[in-house]
Amino acid sequence: MSLTVATADEMHALGRRLAVWLRPGDLIILSGELGSGKTQLTQGIGQGLDVTGAIISPTFVLARLHRPRGAGPMLVHVDAYRLASPAEVDDLDLEAYMPDAVTVVEWGRGLADHLSGDRLDIEITRADDPGDDTRLVVVRAIGDRWRGFDQDTRGEGRWLN
Repeated sequence: MSLTVATADEMHALGRRLAVWLRPGDLIILSGELGSGKTQLTQGIGQGLDVTGAIISPTFVLARLHRPRGAGPMLVHVDAYRLASPAEVDDLDLEAYMPDAVTVVEWGRGLADHLSGDRLDIEITRADDPGDDTRLVVVRAIGDRWRGFDQDTRGEGRWLN
């Protein structure tokens, strides 16, 4: 499924809406060029999960752990941009946190896929015009965990709307 996101605020809001669906153990892999909105989406997820700390790109520390303010899951935010192989992702020992966390891996395609057979792969593509902030967000649901996730069980319609 795909949708168009016109502004950074809309990307943030999309992350908040997605957070409603998330639970401990979930893996989200984000792909897209520099400046496409991966961290903005993660900030929205963090706000929706009500976690502590400023959510900024963990490029140089590789991973940041954000604890929940309440009873929800923590958020593990990973930036795999500087990693070269799945073995380097394994060295981060993410599996130790995953049962209690929502794990978001920026630049994770091909590097972090092996962490879970159930995941969301989200690719964000910028418009060709540099003056256009529009993004195309394509979401691929992988595994039984995400079967039917585009149908909001509370009768409110699709989570993307």
